[in-house]
Amino acid sequence: MNNIFDTHAHYSSRQFDADRAELLTALPAGGVVGVLECATHSGDAAQVLELAHAAPYFHAALGIHPESLIEEDAATVAVYHGDWRAELAAMRPLFADKAVAAVGEIGLDHHWPVPRQEQYDLFEAQLQLAKELDLPVSIHDREAHAEMYELLRKYKPRGALHCYSGSADDAAWLVEQGMYLGFGGAVTYKGAKRAARVLAAIPHDRALLETDCPYMAPEPVRGTRNDSRSIAHVAAYIGTLWDMDAQAVLDQTAANARACFGV
Repeated sequence: MNNIFDTHAHYSSRQFDADRAELLTALPAGGVVGVLECATHSGDAAQVLELAHAAPYFHAALGIHPESLIEEDAATVAVYHGDWRAELAAMRPLFADKAVAAVGEIGLDHHWPVPRQEQYDLFEAQLQLAKELDLPVSIHDREAHAEMYELLRKYKPRGALHCYSGSADDAAWLVEQGMYLGFGGAVTYKGAKRAARVLAAIPHDRALLETDCPYMAPEPVRGTRNDSRSIAHVAAYIGTLWDMDAQAVLDQTAANARACFGV
């Protein structure tokens, strides 16, 4: 299978330190034609850009993830002592790099004890930045639908809601407003009935495939370190919902990824 476009990856993760170079050489042979590599704070932005410069099929997304507000080894805490405004200002020049395709990974997370107002303000500032730079976004929404949808209705960004976990009803207005919805390994898990309903309901040209690697490997490789090649399993599962073969799903979603991120 080929034409795999992974719209949300973290190859700068320490979990890839031992064999990153070999893996990035192996991915194209495994059918991978595109990867959106996402930063989570200024500390990994340089490595994200390095990857995007080294591999022609890689594209960079730069942003500050809400969890970086509380993670001690994130530059947001370790370097900027929580002053995300200063960090975002320092990151500004990096967006001029031609390898940057999106503002991300940004968003809201109410699963972890991240201060609510602080992460709301950070997310809003990055939505404003994306609008100003005319860039799409890659958005993290975990247990924060109410505030998330409020800001999406207000700013109407282009881009993707990664690892979409909302309802089919919300998916309808989100795609109508212009968003794409990302689906990864979690859709293949036994309890993922909501995702199946969403995938059955949305237009095929609004779905994206992703890994969030090294996390969330799909069945039948669940529990292993994830990489972009495993998207073939996700495509095979979605094919059963769309009555298409896996290759047709990969072709459609790769075209969607290029349209969404302008690459």
